[in-house]
Amino acid sequence: MMAEGSKIRIAILGASGYTGAELVRILLTHPSAEIAVLTGNTQAGQSFYSVFPQFAYAKGLPTLTKHEEHDWKDVDCVFCCLPHATTQDIIKALPQHLKVIDLSADFRLKDVNTYAEWYGGEHRAPELQKEAVYGLVELHRDAIKGARLLANPGCYPTAAQLPLIPLVKAGLVLPEDIIIDAKSGATGAGRAPKQGTLFCEIADGIHAYGVASHRHAPEIEQGLSEACGRAVTLNFTPHLMPMSRGILETMYVRLAPGATVEGAKKVLEEQYAGEHFVTVLPGKEVPQTRHVRGSNHVFMNVFADRVAGRAIVICAIDNLCKGASGQAVQNMNVMFGLPEHTAIDFAPVFP
Repeated sequence: MMAEGSKIRIAILGASGYTGAELVRILLTHPSAEIAVLTGNTQAGQSFYSVFPQFAYAKGLPTLTKHEEHDWKDVDCVFCCLPHATTQDIIKALPQHLKVIDLSADFRLKDVNTYAEWYGGEHRAPELQKEAVYGLVELHRDAIKGARLLANPGCYPTAAQLPLIPLVKAGLVLPEDIIIDAKSGATGAGRAPKQGTLFCEIADGIHAYGVASHRHAPEIEQGLSEACGRAVTLNFTPHLMPMSRGILETMYVRLAPGATVEGAKKVLEEQYAGEHFVTVLPGKEVPQTRHVRGSNHVFMNVFADRVAGRAIVICAIDNLCKGASGQAVQNMNVMFGLPEHTAIDFAPVFP
């Protein structure tokens, strides 16, 4: 628990990327947080607003530095917004008094051999992997409360697991027959310039990528396997959309014998009845990314398929907020015993 009136001193590593900027946007309004350190090794020495001009109004933000320049004694919590495979050594070198929230994929997969298979290199901090808590807040809240090292879920896995885990756990959906059609805005690829995310490459079109090989597949399978008690392999195909932010996942599932769409929706309504950020839409309302844009909210619904015995589950989130930085702050709030919605209880931006 936080002492009354005290501030959590925050360091954001890799603050010059999209998730770092989103964290700054949120934490500037957090009554119990003080941004003490911002690192961005390639922009070290620059003011934060020179990298992100929208923060010109934010007086007192620290200058960007290199992460190795700090001794961390004046920091309580570290958000790591660094590329995968770079975070392990950095977190391993941090002092034990720090609470760490990692937004990369480095600590999400519990099996280090699975990590090596999908991320192309041996995990260099297996002892820390055993300590890491997976931070899907609505489903792992109790474990998060005592965490020191928190693995913030991926954006696609957040939108997939929130609706699917309760259905699989309740035995209403056959885990061996799940197809996920996922679509994301271009910010999901990060801020570094890449040909595939240039305006002329993505405008006026849509394309699949990571077909049968996207690294978020084993993360989703891990959550579903834990939910049903046996190994799950699913079909997952992501697509890049000509929009800046948002994720929409359409999930095609086979219902278990005797299960109904009405029963599946009721399970989700009961699961999330007391949750601040998850809404099961009424009737046949279809979740849309524009309706959760810039927010930490999750909209989902379940529909009957034309094929007998099948259902269609649709979920929409904002990839930078609930899919990354908003969920990271939600995790921080739980870890420090603060009201969970602090600083992230803002409405979606529309239009």
